[in-house]
Amino acid sequence: MRSDVRMLGQLLGQVLREAGGDDLFEDVERLRLATIQAYEDHSSDAFDRAAAIADSFTIARADEVARAFTCYFHLVNLAEEHQRVRVLRERAGQATSTGSGTPATDTVAGAYARLREEVGDDEARRRLDGLRFHPVFTAHPTEARRRAVSSSIRRLSELLTQHDAASAGGSEEHRARRRMLEEIDTLWRTAPLRAQKPSPTDEVRTVMGVFDETLFTTVPHVYRRIDDALRGEESGASAPVVPAFVRIGSWVGGDRDGNPFVTAAVTREASQIASDHVLRGLERALDRIGRTLTLAADDTPPSGEVIALWERFAAAEPTVADELAARSPDEPHRRVILVMARRVAATRRGDDEGYTGPEELLAELRAVQSSLVAAGARRHAFGGVQHLIWQVETYGFHLTELEVRQHSQVHAKALAELEAGGAISTQTEEVLEVFRAIADIQRDRGLRAAGRYVVSFTQAASDLANVYELARHALGDDAPVLDVVPLFETFADLQAAPGILAEAVTFPEFRERMAATGNRLEVMLGYSDSSKDVGPVAANLALYTAQEKIARWAQESGIELTLFHGRGGALGRGGGPANSAILAQPPHSVDGRFKLTEQGEVIFARYGEPAIAMRHIDQVAAATLLASSPTVEERTSRAAARYADVAATMDAASRERFFALVKAEGFAPWFATVTPMEEIGLLALGSRPARRGLSVESLEDLRAIPWVFAWTQARINLAGWFGLGTALEAVGDEDLLTEAYREWPLLRTMVDNVAMSLAKTDERIARQYLALGDRDDLAALVLDELALTRRWVIRLTGGEGLLENKPVLQRAVQLRSPYVDALSLLQLRALRALRSAPEQPEGSGADAEQQRLLLLSVSGVAAGLQNTG
Repeated sequence: MRSDVRMLGQLLGQVLREAGGDDLFEDVERLRLATIQAYEDHSSDAFDRAAAIADSFTIARADEVARAFTCYFHLVNLAEEHQRVRVLRERAGQATSTGSGTPATDTVAGAYARLREEVGDDEARRRLDGLRFHPVFTAHPTEARRRAVSSSIRRLSELLTQHDAASAGGSEEHRARRRMLEEIDTLWRTAPLRAQKPSPTDEVRTVMGVFDETLFTTVPHVYRRIDDALRGEESGASAPVVPAFVRIGSWVGGDRDGNPFVTAAVTREASQIASDHVLRGLERALDRIGRTLTLAADDTPPSGEVIALWERFAAAEPTVADELAARSPDEPHRRVILVMARRVAATRRGDDEGYTGPEELLAELRAVQSSLVAAGARRHAFGGVQHLIWQVETYGFHLTELEVRQHSQVHAKALAELEAGGAISTQTEEVLEVFRAIADIQRDRGLRAAGRYVVSFTQAASDLANVYELARHALGDDAPVLDVVPLFETFADLQAAPGILAEAVTFPEFRERMAATGNRLEVMLGYSDSSKDVGPVAANLALYTAQEKIARWAQESGIELTLFHGRGGALGRGGGPANSAILAQPPHSVDGRFKLTEQGEVIFARYGEPAIAMRHIDQVAAATLLASSPTVEERTSRAAARYADVAATMDAASRERFFALVKAEGFAPWFATVTPMEEIGLLALGSRPARRGLSVESLEDLRAIPWVFAWTQARINLAGWFGLGTALEAVGDEDLLTEAYREWPLLRTMVDNVAMSLAKTDERIARQYLALGDRDDLAALVLDELALTRRWVIRLTGGEGLLENKPVLQRAVQLRSPYVDALSLLQLRALRALRSAPEQPEGSGADAEQQRLLLLSVSGVAAGLQNTG
């Protein structure tokens, strides 16, 4: 990897010389070397020299230097991802070559083996059959990269793979380097900032790229790899034991909470786009398998069911049947699969000869599979045909299960208008039209295509009943089938959740729907607003308690509960390694089902590359399976009981400390001054507005994502750690806390995530941002808590510094930090100029130039820290 970074850095240097001359390259080098020196020797003189260099550039040169460092981070991120893929492939090769040993418990195969030891074969198999991993992609504005930049990086990744495979010094290596140089030049010359915000439809198409390039083909390979690990040589020769356990959800085009641009028409279009993508994918997959299934009838005779399938098609379309028969003489299975490809194409076009639904296609595929088994062609039946079955089971004809989300207050207002009996507003008419759109989607693509309706800020059971009432207003008895999902977001709402749920399930609509689904219920928990509401420590503890109470209530009520975790990518929004978080959940809160939101840069980081996507899905599914094992549940419940008093002390102390900051008079405008929060709203990241009102007068006006994003950009990362130091200090007993860190999964996960968050902070740069506000008291509060939290985290994790228990991660952060510092210094320069400038018309003169420099640096820092909001 170091060799890759060195090579890519040299190629970037060559591009900078060619595009901007030696002077540009030398200016970049001056700032780079100065920030490295300042980072390594910690002296104020070295830091001041680096800041002076950043301040000395003309505004045009500062713009170019910021772009150069941003390009560098894109290349470093590419090299790191390439290394992850390389390591995953090497491990897979080693496992294949040895063919022995017990698989690790962070794989489904390993988790299953451990379950069998604890609960026996039958129970382990039952739990595997019920396994479900359900990521939900969202379009929250957290992907700072333009799509054009992402495409350029993807092409570079392919070239780096070609470079790996080429002989050293040979013509292929030279060709790969030449093409990489050309691509890096493209990256340099591509405008790093979007000219305008993407529309919701643009966001839908961006997410579809992940399915086309990765997920559609990768997920069946995940199932196959697990089946291989579980069954060895039997895999592919008999029916698999691994179910199609992945379901993909989407809020893109469905989430209208606070986004006026997501309309019923957009929701219809989002579903249509997704359906078109999956049907095209299935058509290609069927055509590919059909062309290879050249099995003669003499050796592989078809079953009566397969013959009947062909005869029905031949009777309906004799001309096409004659053509297929001529191309595939005496190859009945091939002909039938190719017929299926044509029928899928007809389904996509909306023609009469298309399928009525995915269930019809599945029935035909299983008929072919059974025929192949009966004819002795088991490898074909459980090879390519099984992959097709897995794809249809996973994606249906809809690809993503589109979910609608709306705020409870919007529903209440609409219902009040309707009950008043007068004229209704445009907003209320739009609310009703959404239900009509859901009904249309269900009619065209089935119930799985759209049916979950998430109610933001659920504060009473009536908020859920209102959804059914509005659906009746929209369509009467023809209302769509709905699974209404409460979303509990604030601290108070999390505490009230069990009581609200107990009342909601008494409503007739809930009882009827739960009876139809085997007494299933889904409940969503918000990580973002709860953290902004009471601070990260109290929010984590409140979320655990809420899950514990909801899970206990569901178990006592005989309800099959799925908890839906509204997690973001950043640590301040519930981010961090998902598998360790799953294993820290309360007993019966997982039970083999894990659903969470995935957004922004996280989607592409986890699912954009096939090998990484396979590993991520395997790890999360393994943790989901293992979380309900007796040993894990016993460990978690025992630790929660043992350290309940510690939790109570931490909760009270952390909330008091957090409130001392955020409830201080003038905090909101001070926060907007010392961070680039206002300017972040100018970035064309996503279609959704960054705040609820026109200005930020209080914390409630601000959405959780810019709250986290702004602190990250200021190199403070406050949203991820503030209050933990005070919480641990309030407990005070270091021996007890060290024991708790070792034995209590919730605390360990919290402390480890905070260690990462703190490692990405920089106190010297943070001080520069805090100095922009004329509030020494608030700045001191932040810096004191930072120092206290760092001391306690190091004491609990061991060593002399942060992340010493994770040396590879520590080294990666240390290598990046000085380069991020360079961008932060350029950002500070722009921010100071903007804060001190007299009022000017928006977009005028030097103000616009400084604003552009700031936005360029925001994009670069996001790339360097590898997270935003």
